[in-house]
Amino acid sequence: MSVLTDDVTETDRRRPSWEERPHPVGLAAKGVILAIAVLAILFPLWIVIMTSVSDVATINKTGGLVVWPEGFSLAAYRELLSGGQVARATFISVCITLIGTVFSLVVSVLAAYGLSRMGSLGHRSILMTLLITMFFGGAGLIPSYLLIQTLGLMDTYAALILPMAVNVFNILVLRAFFMNIGQELMDSARIDGAGEFRILWQIVLPLSRAVIAVISLFYAVAYWGNYFSAFIYIQSQERLPLQNVMEQIVVAGNRPQGMGQAIGTGQIPSISVQTAVMVLALLPVAILSPFVQKHFKKGMLIGAIKG
Repeated sequence: MSVLTDDVTETDRRRPSWEERPHPVGLAAKGVILAIAVLAILFPLWIVIMTSVSDVATINKTGGLVVWPEGFSLAAYRELLSGGQVARATFISVCITLIGTVFSLVVSVLAAYGLSRMGSLGHRSILMTLLITMFFGGAGLIPSYLLIQTLGLMDTYAALILPMAVNVFNILVLRAFFMNIGQELMDSARIDGAGEFRILWQIVLPLSRAVIAVISLFYAVAYWGNYFSAFIYIQSQERLPLQNVMEQIVVAGNRPQGMGQAIGTGQIPSISVQTAVMVLALLPVAILSPFVQKHFKKGMLIGAIKG
């Protein structure tokens, strides 16, 4: 009896009674599959990064993409960030992402908090209206274009923020999370004379850091990677965000403004510039994701318990 008790590990105690102990072959197969998946994702990224930091001699020797550089050079990054088209586009994308994320988060939090109060004015009708919009893919491209044009927002940064300001899925996740907060906390605050905005600011938001971090990441990634809106609504070359400039450089093969001479004379290979722009576009998401990852599971699962 003692031998059987000793064989029971902590993992076995946490495992549900209906779940069998995993077979070693199955564990090994899962490890191999995960390793292949990770390599399939990281290897192309590794090639892009290595090519962007390789010198001219290494790129000429390999004839293009570099797997392992023999010489390092940050000339492509220095030229891109020295104040030309890419530097301006990066600044525009950062500003749009920051302003858009804050604006969308404020709107979503206010809407979700109002919808989480069952007795609020128009609660049911507004909620049903939001749910209906999830079954249709928006108003359509042509009506959206005509609306932006009628409002006089063509070739403005507002056209990149306002159409994406509200995401119904994010509002519903926030609403479900808010509904899980103890009602007794809010009732006690109301007895002490607190209004709804004070309850939201001092009670609800501090308890909702996890879900707010997750929703912030959703909005930030959406704004940062928003290529199509700028393609449709922005007409001035100097107002294009980074994603559209990257498309012109990588796909269309255009040379960035201010770097034509450096590329033409061979001081900086064009492939280095293309891969460096790709790294700049990937860098913010790669930096932010690990910091938000610890909140991701909690924010999504708790927000999905009820509502």
